[in-house]
Amino acid sequence: MDALNSTPTPYAPERVHIVCAEPSVANHFLAELRDVNKQRDSLRFRRNLQRLGEIIAYRISSQLSYTDQTITTPLSETNGKLLQDFPVLATVLRAGLPFHQGFLNYFDQSPSAFAAAYRIEGTAQVQVQVDYLSAPSLDERVLILVDPMLASGKSLVQTYRAMLRFGTPRQVHIAAVIASPEGVDYVTREIPEATLWVAAVDEGLNDQAYIIPGLGDAGDLSYGSKL
Repeated sequence: MDALNSTPTPYAPERVHIVCAEPSVANHFLAELRDVNKQRDSLRFRRNLQRLGEIIAYRISSQLSYTDQTITTPLSETNGKLLQDFPVLATVLRAGLPFHQGFLNYFDQSPSAFAAAYRIEGTAQVQVQVDYLSAPSLDERVLILVDPMLASGKSLVQTYRAMLRFGTPRQVHIAAVIASPEGVDYVTREIPEATLWVAAVDEGLNDQAYIIPGLGDAGDLSYGSKL
């Protein structure tokens, strides 16, 4: 059942990048994240989210702007390319924290933004509440919004729209570990200015709008179950 009552459309390759579509060590980290036996090790689970964050951060870095600069080594001078300005890294609490850390490991001078957004359980339709926002100015900045699970896409879209009160970014990237086709379609339709980066796109959503096969609740697996 399609929880969004829409039919996913083909993805434009310049707007949707699927990292695990080609063989790489990212596939190994993703397989461990899904494995119900390895999920018992929450430290390893968080570390694999972080590793995938690093890999996707590297991929996104190819889309950013760089400046030429003369670098002095102990023996001579050479030319180097330095990142023109570090992107703002935004994440949805709490599942996004280890994924966010992977991006921060690479973009180590980036400011961070945070949102507390959660789905309201027990309703026929997916409803999302955004309770907390903290961000620097986003005006003319590169924004990377990260959340490991892109299911319906509603929490990401609502978080992004809420963050626009801090300014309008000049470039937007959205990163997830696992996405549903419905979520990819929804996000690319609702945020046409964004480029989407995901490790994998799964089969779809079940009746409760959870990703199948997915991996379960990334927040609980990272930090323990909640009441």
